[in-house]
Formats: sequence, structure tokens, C-alpha cells
Amino acid sequence: MTTNNNQEKIVTPMKDFKLWMITFLIIAKMVVTESQIPTTLDGPFKPVTLRLDPSLRKGSSDLPMDDPRIKRNVTSNFPEQIALAISSPTSVWVSWVTGDAQVGSNLTELDPSSVLSEVWYGKESGKYTSVAKGVSTVYSQLYPFKGLLNYTSGIIHHVRLKGLQPKTKYYYKCGDSSIPAMSGENVFETFPTPSPNSYPHRIAVIGDLGLTSNTTTTIDHLIQNDPSMILMVGDLSYANQYQTTGGKGVPCFSCAFPDAPIRETYQPRWDAWGRFMEPLTSRVPMMVIEGNHEIEPQVSGITFKSYLTRFAVPSAESGSKSNLYYSFNAGGVHFIMLGAYVDYNSTGAQYSWLKKDLDLVDRTVTPWLVAAWHPPWYNSYSSHYQEFECMRQEMEAILYQYGVDIIFSGHVHAYERMNRVYNYTLDPCGPVYIIVGDGGNIEQVDVDFADDPGKCPSAGDNPPEFGGVCHLNFSSGPAKGQFCWNRQPDWSAYRESSFGHGILEVVNSTYALWTWHRNQDVYNEDSHGDQIYIVRQPELCSKTLKPSISQAQSSLPPSPSLSKACFHHHSLLIFSLNSLLIGALSLSLCHSA
Repeated sequence: MTTNNNQEKIVTPMKDFKLWMITFLIIAKMVVTESQIPTTLDGPFKPVTLRLDPSLRKGSSDLPMDDPRIKRNVTSNFPEQIALAISSPTSVWVSWVTGDAQVGSNLTELDPSSVLSEVWYGKESGKYTSVAKGVSTVYSQLYPFKGLLNYTSGIIHHVRLKGLQPKTKYYYKCGDSSIPAMSGENVFETFPTPSPNSYPHRIAVIGDLGLTSNTTTTIDHLIQNDPSMILMVGDLSYANQYQTTGGKGVPCFSCAFPDAPIRETYQPRWDAWGRFMEPLTSRVPMMVIEGNHEIEPQVSGITFKSYLTRFAVPSAESGSKSNLYYSFNAGGVHFIMLGAYVDYNSTGAQYSWLKKDLDLVDRTVTPWLVAAWHPPWYNSYSSHYQEFECMRQEMEAILYQYGVDIIFSGHVHAYERMNRVYNYTLDPCGPVYIIVGDGGNIEQVDVDFADDPGKCPSAGDNPPEFGGVCHLNFSSGPAKGQFCWNRQPDWSAYRESSFGHGILEVVNSTYALWTWHRNQDVYNEDSHGDQIYIVRQPELCSKTLKPSISQAQSSLPPSPSLSKACFHHHSLLIFSLNSLLIGALSLSLCHSA
């Protein structure tokens, strides 16, 4: 009898608690439902197009060199253009520039050994317990033509901080302590150790940024969104929209200077861009990949000199022999940065490296696999339409085989998100391709679609700046036999001609929230242009021979008896309520239902 009373005392409160939890979860589910954020599980979506708002400007002029945000405000050998980059889960690159860059006919390069490369750092402000030393170099941009001016850079420093602790704030100063010429104090926070349960806070994604008044709006808006990392998908400074004499940039170099003996590039714009970005890049790591505006050919066929010298990337750390392609981890996300302007053929070095890198990915540790390169494979705008079809034909199959989840590109100066697609066919296991080439550069926003009447390029248009031409007509579907669709393609889910940037927030090993922010919404709280949960389905889409993709990688693994709908609501509740406990209880309730 006593036992029964004790059981009653235990069971009754449990019933009340369960009833309370059911009520709470119903209310929470209503809140989630009201938010109406779609998921890729709801797709494929009917194509949506938002054309350029006529009240908005298509472009804007470059910032003048005397603008306060890009003027040099340090002297002599004091550091400027300070920038961070990820080296490994326990190491970070710190880069900066010292000394005076020069523009003229007969130049003498600075001596890199004349200034030390030091970073003092520690876990408390003003208390630097460690000192790291690195390397320094200079580069020149040379033009053997009368009237064209040459350039030689300041001293560019790269220092690698090793043995850092995860999820830890570090305070640092950089420069040369012997002069002394040290920077002010900056701070950054390291990422969590690679794990299916740990992710960067927010990942900002930008392309084709430039240095215009639209650029400043993009970066101001991005800073408001408080990113913990920046993914820059090519075309950074647009220094090659200028003649070597500087002056004013132009939207179309070949149009403005048809008699130029070579596509010139005014290198001081790189220095201006570095100063403009420093307030952000000195505390948030920026991971870059080259675009066509970084090619910058000069004498003797030299290309990419500025890009390769200015930016530290983890190429050696990831087994790559070129800074034009590499990979890295950020928490539970493995990023692959591919080069479209270097050999991408299946017989080449980049493809061989890519295969090895994919083989090494452990999806139980880094469930998310994200790739990025500059020119898009899937694009329904007239601009750059099917431009890099050769690269798609060489590399798409291997990325599909290994289950790449998301692919970011730029190049097209607008926004477009695709339905999951593979080989131009809707496929629930294909990656989600997203174009974010709308950072705000001087070349203006793209507004014409290839499916608009009279806007379909000819097969001879849009030749790539690297590689061959592989344009093709569609072999099946509504566009069979045609080079362009006569309506928005089925694989194009959402497209809009506006400047902006994106934010990727990985919730867990299954859900990631993607939000694209329009520049014109910068003053509107919690506004955005496009938003969707990207959902991984490894149990459905495991194509690689590696047995590492499984249901077990979810931060709260579903039971085999758990329905997809129940798990779908459960994962959304985890994010909306920000509580693993409530998520676990909701999972339990789903089991008992």
C-alpha cells in the first residue's frame, strides 16, 4: 500500500509535467510555424523573380582616394591593413602592411628585412604572454608601355599564431617592437574544435565587393549582423577598373579605354581596400578565393601577383600546392575553396588535390561540406550565362558524389538561389547553389535574365577568361534543344537584382539557416530578401564510398521509428527555443505519440 502511494506521488507530478510540456511545445510549434521560414524539404520551389526596384540605383561611383575610410592614417613603418585568416582549428594568420607603396616609372622595391614581423598576443587585454614571428615580402606590378606607370608595394607581413585554444578570445598587437612601431590592440575569438555539435556563430558571404558607396552600405549592414567569419567569393578591390594613373574608376574598362595596350590595374586601390576592410578583418577572419578581377596580367605573363602576395590562406595546411585553391575547417563545417582561373580539368593538379581532400573529410566530425568559387555553374542571368560550363562538366560529378551541401559563387552582380540540382536536373540530393555577386562594385547590378525576350546570349557570347568554351543546348525538359529557357528555369528558385550580402547560421548537423540581406533594408530591423533552412538528408543522399555519412551525425540523432515530420518540427524547435533539453523532450513526446 505504501508502494502504491509513493508511485502515485511520483506519477501525478510527471503527468502534470508532461501535460505542461505538451502545451508548451504546441505553443512553441505555433510560434515556429508563424515564422513561415521554408526549408529545402519543402522544395523544389516554384521559381520567383524580383526585378530591380526602379527607385534604386544600379551602381555607384568608386570612393575617391581621399575618402576618410580609405586614406592612410599611419606613418612610416606602423602597421595598417591588418587582416586575419584561418590557418587551422588551432592557428590563425595575421597579415598587415608597413612602409610606403610607390607609383612611377623607375622604382626601387623596399627591403622586407628592414622591418620585423611580430605579433604579441595573450588572453587578457594588455597582457601579451606570447610572441610569434613570421615572414615579409614585397611585390611589383610592371607595365613595359610608354605612359603606363609601375607600382611597388609596401612590406606585406604574414605571421602564423599556433597552438591557440578553441572558443577563446585573444588580444594582439602586430608590428616591429624594436623600432618601436606596433599597432593598437585588436581582439579575435577562435572557433570551436571541429565537431558535429559546434559551429561558427555567423558566416558572412560576400562577392564582387569593390570600393563604392554601395560597398560601404554592404559592409555597414554586414557589421550590424555581427559575423564571426567572412567568406569572400572573389573580385575584391576592382583595382583593374582604373588606369595606372589612378583618377576615377569606370564601370567598363574596355569601353572607356579602347586603345589601352593592356588591361591596366591601379594598385593603390588594393591598399585603399585593405584600409577600408581593416575595422572588420582585424577582428574577424576573412577567407578569400580569387576572381577574374584578381588576374591582373603584367609583364612576362605574370598574373595574380597582388592576390597571391597580400592574402595568407591555408594552402600548405590543406595539402594544396597553390594559394589559388585550398580547404579549411570552421567548427563542424569543412570549406573547399576552388580556383576557376587555374587548371580545373580532371587530369590536373587541382582536381587531384580535390579528390584527396574529399577523401579525408570525416562527416561524423564535420557534417557540413561547403564549396565556393567565383563564377557560378548555375545562373539564369544573361551576364556570364554558361560561362564556366567546362568547369561544371569536369567537377560537378565529384562534388555530387561526396555530398557537398552548399555552393557559393559570385561573378554575376545579383542574387540567385537554386533549387537542389545536378546536371541541370532537379535532384533532392544535389547541392544548394547560391550566387552572391552583389557586394556593390562599380560594374553595376545585373538586371537582364537569359529567359527574357531578346536577352538570351548567343552561344559565342560570354567566353571565360580562363579555360575553354563548352556551351550546350539543354537535352531534356521544357528547354530541350534550346540554349536558353523561355521562362525562369525550374532549377532557379529565387532571383533578385539588388546589392546585398548573405549570412549562414549553422544550427546543428542537419539544419542551417541562410539569409540574404538587401542593402536597401539596412535601416529596417530584422528585414531580409530571402531566407530558408537548408536541410541535410545524409540518410537519403549518401553517395560517397566512405561510410562516414550516417544518421548518427545529427546532434540529436533520430530513432529509426521517428517520422520525418516529427524530426523536422523537432529540429526547428531546437533552433527557435535554443534549448537542447526541450528538443530532447519533444523527441521523446514524438516517440510516445
